[in-house]
Amino acid sequence: MECRFSAFFSPDTAREAGCVPGAGGPSRDPLVTGLEYDSRKVKPGSLFFALKGLHTDGHRYIGQALERGAAAIVYEDESVGPDPRALYLRVRDSRRAMSPIAASFYGYPSQRMVCVGVTGTEGKSTTVYLIWQLLTLMGKKAGFSSTVLSSAGGEAEPNREHQTTPEATEVQRLLWEMAENGAEYAVLEASSHGLSARTNRLGDVKFSAAVMTNVTHEHLEFHGTWEQYRDDKANLFRALRRQGVLSTFGVINADDPSGPSFAAAAGDVKMLKFSVRGLAADLSLGSIASDAGGNWYSVAVQRTGEIIDIRDRLPGAFNAGNVLAALLVVSELLDIPVRDLAPLAARFRPLKGRMTEIPNQLGIELLVDYAHTPSSFLAVFPPLRRRLDSGKGRLICVFGSAGERDTQKRPLQGKIAASYADILILCDEDPRGEDPLIILEEIAAGCTKGNPELRRGSSLFLIPDRPAAIRKALSLAERGDMVLLLGKGHENSIIYAEGQRPYDEIEEAKKALQELQNA
Repeated sequence: MECRFSAFFSPDTAREAGCVPGAGGPSRDPLVTGLEYDSRKVKPGSLFFALKGLHTDGHRYIGQALERGAAAIVYEDESVGPDPRALYLRVRDSRRAMSPIAASFYGYPSQRMVCVGVTGTEGKSTTVYLIWQLLTLMGKKAGFSSTVLSSAGGEAEPNREHQTTPEATEVQRLLWEMAENGAEYAVLEASSHGLSARTNRLGDVKFSAAVMTNVTHEHLEFHGTWEQYRDDKANLFRALRRQGVLSTFGVINADDPSGPSFAAAAGDVKMLKFSVRGLAADLSLGSIASDAGGNWYSVAVQRTGEIIDIRDRLPGAFNAGNVLAALLVVSELLDIPVRDLAPLAARFRPLKGRMTEIPNQLGIELLVDYAHTPSSFLAVFPPLRRRLDSGKGRLICVFGSAGERDTQKRPLQGKIAASYADILILCDEDPRGEDPLIILEEIAAGCTKGNPELRRGSSLFLIPDRPAAIRKALSLAERGDMVLLLGKGHENSIIYAEGQRPYDEIEEAKKALQELQNA
């Protein structure tokens, strides 16, 4: 992809990008070959965005970008002195400017497809994946982007980064690739960071449908308050209102108290609801039975009054809500009754690291899941506890909490886990620049509130090294027990102060099992 600067940088784009009046305008018309905000990735012809971040300032790397051949520089710091080697464009906020500039550079790709956004605290990645699978099973060409996987219109590939919603340049590039590959639909996981006006990562995506899975406690280190967190997520539904009420719709969780505020944010846009608690909704869950291989449940369809039976192969009863959301979205998009789509649920594939079972010869049940918030703990623990109580097995859980992220959730995680588990082993998740042991002590404070009978060294262990923590859990497990590894799921690294270390929870667990079985 390449084009002249003047071909995509129109007066409208300049206005949306927040160009500073009187700061000088484009003095040349370079050929732009790509958009970058990391100076190490700049190639000849790149347009480089100098971003102010938490740990560094991109303005310091403008020189490096020029040395690597940058053709244009977008910056905000008035102290920057333009260099004759490139076109310089000053804006009020370089990060915010990335979205309109990227959308224009790639030819507004979201307008070439029907775009579906999925937001919420839990269930986003799975719901995105299910919508994409259902569209594909119906013979539609679709792309998607999620925390775990993405597709530009072909096979799904792993997401190698920790970002749920990447920066606007990458969002628009991926949408362009989908459109170029002939995709009719694009399904995007929309994080609260990505929807925030502070990042504007999704600000220039034209959404035709929006899904809200739930809203609970998360990311207060960025948003400041829970109310702001919820309000930023609601920007996805506000985007629907801007597109017009005739061509858009929303899907919300009727069980969530925040549902009405999301519906209100969309104005008069059509709103569909699902419920797993049996509340009045377009799709309402009735009876449900679950095992390690999936779920069976009955669903009441409000529009027709019929009851349909659904079978899925997704481990975890909480997935029923994700399935209902996906069915509502695709039914509305394709104008096909839910009863005709429901049989396809049996063909859904689960995501890696979402209640993934690891077979073994020890007679234990070993599960890996991404749960890392208090609300996701409340979704995961109760059904597993009930299942274990019927067989008198113990629940041994390994988990941690992310550093430089919401600290308020740490004791809550500990309290919930201690209320259900018999043995807890606390370990590193992504400590980043924080002291790992301090994080674990904050979790442990909640553990003792959840279960005062927990004792250090016998039922509560603090082992920062995650591989060692897994081995400790397996060494304690006996036949009939369950070992639950939470927090890393699909991720491929652990982030420490010095950077990322390669790590795969599933492979590490398999390696530990092999060592134990060979001992």
